[in-house]
Amino acid sequence: MTQKYLSACTSVLVGKKASIDGSTMIARNDDTFLPLTPQRFYMHPAVSDRHETWVSKQNGFTAPMPENGYRYQAVPNVEVDEKGVYAESGFNEKNVGMSATESVYGNERALSCDPLVANGLAEDSMPSMVLPFINSARDGVRYLGNLIKEYGSPEGNGVLFNDKDEVWYMEIVTGHHWVAQRIPDDAYAITANQVAIQQVNFDDPDNFMYSEGIQKFVESNHLNTDQHGWNFRHIFGTSNEKDRFYNTPRVWFGQSYLNPEIKQEPTSSELPFICRTEKKISVEDIEYILGSHYNETEFDPLSSGNEETKTKFRPISMNRTQNSHVLQIRNDVPEDKAAIMWLCLGVPAFSPYVPFFANATDTDPTYSETPLHCDDVSAYWMYRKLSVLVEAHYQQFHQMDVDYLTASKEKLRAHVNQALEESKGLKGAELTNFLTEQNYAIVKEMRINTEQLIHSLFEQSLTLSKLTYNMDKNL
Repeated sequence: MTQKYLSACTSVLVGKKASIDGSTMIARNDDTFLPLTPQRFYMHPAVSDRHETWVSKQNGFTAPMPENGYRYQAVPNVEVDEKGVYAESGFNEKNVGMSATESVYGNERALSCDPLVANGLAEDSMPSMVLPFINSARDGVRYLGNLIKEYGSPEGNGVLFNDKDEVWYMEIVTGHHWVAQRIPDDAYAITANQVAIQQVNFDDPDNFMYSEGIQKFVESNHLNTDQHGWNFRHIFGTSNEKDRFYNTPRVWFGQSYLNPEIKQEPTSSELPFICRTEKKISVEDIEYILGSHYNETEFDPLSSGNEETKTKFRPISMNRTQNSHVLQIRNDVPEDKAAIMWLCLGVPAFSPYVPFFANATDTDPTYSETPLHCDDVSAYWMYRKLSVLVEAHYQQFHQMDVDYLTASKEKLRAHVNQALEESKGLKGAELTNFLTEQNYAIVKEMRINTEQLIHSLFEQSLTLSKLTYNMDKNL
């Protein structure tokens, strides 16, 4: 079997009444186990009367593709032959968002009773097999659940869905069993590679969905470890040393940022899944969380603090974050321009999230045609270069990067607002063409600004070499 390339991600989900502008938002860092797994961003066209079979080059998963499918965004690997497609995230033309996946791990008790299926539906195939064929977030859970029932799962995966009204998080933990929970409109959730869903209410179909027969499965195999209740995390998930140093601290930091008044331990195994805050959550808040590295704490690996403490926990933003995204659906504008993917192809601690309207026909070639090896054209490699330069001389370049990111956020927000204003009255193909042009325009503008910063940082790097010696200015 071909080697699997699992991911280790961090996800944020926000209900529409918890956001600053009534948006639903799902977001995730796509962290691979390799520092470089180049990705590209493109629009997959709608298809009709197709007669094809999907075959995964990662694990051999094989299934017929539906004849008709919607247009959708994708952020796949460049090395599809070796690593699999991994379309990762995007919107379809029905304004349904999907981000897949957050790797999660089942415990040995549950897996011994329902083992993983080696050639089942894995992360590399999942968005391509689901996103073009769903009409709502709830429909996404149902559709994927049926695929897992038929083909099984070879790994543990957390999957995010949103539409204009609902946000859902689905956890597939064993070969065939899963639970999905709707994030309440006034709440948010943060997950990090550990089964997150807690108490399940089987009498509340508006807010919970689950695999067929899961209650009987748990009961007959004596999997419920609690005296009372039905806690999915306790029954199916793990709680070990790796969780408490690799996973839970990331959830702790995100919750601490949004709820600073609540005091919790970073190694707690009982951090809540569903959270509420008095703060109205913005795109920028999510970007901060996904770009964070325990900022302003003793655990920040980029600080000058104690070496043992600052490397104690795994940070959220990493050098192997291949893309980070926020999928936002606004409810204060017409639906045909409400879906926006905020996409960061560099390390999110140092790189901006560029907004792309989902109602578009293609993407700029600097995003859609990423080469396998470094070049001077593609967006992926440009933002990776920026990230390397800033981190290499973090103390000297940190403030310049912060200033650049702050100015970029203002510019990108203004770009979205202006595009929405200028597109008033446009409909159909005329609107789609306009929004496609706007996506091209902001890519071009961000390239100019980013290359200017890269050149400036490079010039200043020449003065920071250790191969120098000052004694006489003329020598």
